[in-house]
Amino acid sequence: MPWCDDCSRFWNPNSLRTDGACPTCERTLVHPGEGIDEDVRTPWHFKLLVAAVIAYLAWRAVQLAGWVLQQL
Repeated sequence: MPWCDDCSRFWNPNSLRTDGACPTCERTLVHPGEGIDEDVRTPWHFKLLVAAVIAYLAWRAVQLAGWVLQQL
């Protein structure tokens, strides 16, 4: 995230002007062509969370199927 020393705040890259300047003080924060790295990997703990949610929902589906079979 670009930091502006004059404004003392972080700016979201989408809120900067098209030339990479600060919208408040017009200081250049990001030069055109330098963007944010697009090849950032997903954190391992997010993958673990997704796997845990999938396992939980699968178990709840098994419990639902068992309950439905008991009700018949």
